[in-house]
Amino acid sequence: MEKTKIQSFITENRWFKAVPNALTLCNSLCGFAALLYIIRAFRVSDYNAQALFISAWIILGAMIFDALDGFAARIFNAASMRGMEMDSLADMVTFGVAPAAIIAVMAHSIKDATGAYDAYVYAMSGIYVSCAALRLATYNVHAILKDKPGENFSGLPSPGAAAGICSVLIFFNSAELYERFSIQLAAYLPIYAALLGLLMVSKIPYLHVGKWIFSARRSNHHFLIMLIILVLIGIFKIYAFAALVNIYIFSAPALALYKLLRRSKTDKLPQN
Repeated sequence: MEKTKIQSFITENRWFKAVPNALTLCNSLCGFAALLYIIRAFRVSDYNAQALFISAWIILGAMIFDALDGFAARIFNAASMRGMEMDSLADMVTFGVAPAAIIAVMAHSIKDATGAYDAYVYAMSGIYVSCAALRLATYNVHAILKDKPGENFSGLPSPGAAAGICSVLIFFNSAELYERFSIQLAAYLPIYAALLGLLMVSKIPYLHVGKWIFSARRSNHHFLIMLIILVLIGIFKIYAFAALVNIYIFSAPALALYKLLRRSKTDKLPQN
């Protein structure tokens, strides 16, 4: 009865239908704000690394809006083709272009960098952006063809890839290691970004974190794990978050490789 009343209230107040798109626009605005801070880091005569850290935090914050817009669309029965397209465009700006721009602008921090180094950084950033675009376009095609989504993602989702880059950057800043390892970070983070790009377009199954979180209310096991994760993040903050993000990123390829090797070993066993 209460559920019927809620549905009637939502139907009578049509402005609820605008909530998902408003959340998606907030995601887009976060991406725009992140790019403005990245430009600030690039334009100042004295390289301003803090502007990059702020942009990384903004990108992580945008993930809240990205998670809520789909949830709101289901709650308010407001799913639409326009909303889907807006979501992918917002993700491209916030989780595709902005993280790649962070990587590219970090090259600005290297004094006396050679043209070859710049080309290397821009190439790695380009791989990341290209893979993000390909992944989001593929996702839209499947949605248009009404392919039923599974419990897992096929390939690393773009917010997860962006979280990988941003969490590493913020970790080094929070641990006061950035000044000491800025050269090494600027050298190896582009490779990490390119690897994340390739994982985005891979067929490796990744856990759908949003669905997993919302299933916690129906599973004591999931609820306990989520509680432990929240406690770890509450105690260790960005250190735990960075570790958990990278565990999420690399556990899926590790599990896929393990299954492949196990299957290969099984196939080689003599058949009785």
